[in-house]
Amino acid sequence: MRVDGACHCGFVTFTGEVDPATAGVCHCTDCQAMTGSAFRATVRAAAGSFRLLGGEPTIYVKKTAESGTLREHAFCPRCGTSIYATLPGPDPKPYSLRIGTLRPREQLVPRAQIWTRSRVAWLAELASVPGAEKQT
Repeated sequence: MRVDGACHCGFVTFTGEVDPATAGVCHCTDCQAMTGSAFRATVRAAAGSFRLLGGEPTIYVKKTAESGTLREHAFCPRCGTSIYATLPGPDPKPYSLRIGTLRPREQLVPRAQIWTRSRVAWLAELASVPGAEKQT
């Protein structure tokens, strides 16, 4: 499936080819801290398919907690939106795209969850919390 996306301010734009079956949610504490949320939703772009169309993201290299593997985390230098994570080194390589930055995000339903031992307990109860269609 061809996807296109952008950061919040529109400075960084990109495209890629994803398999919707790879959409997932990560509950690790790194993803919680880096998103400022309870989890991160991602989908994998096939190696060689990711292309920047505009802007240049800032790269933060993080050593993952348990594996020791290095990961490049890309975000917009203007608005701070997280765009992707990938391995250091030259392309072609897979990219983990942030679902919230993609236009067809409604079609990318998570099929798996990882690091569930770190999942916040209240997440299972979220559906029972009263909601509003917009902020008043």
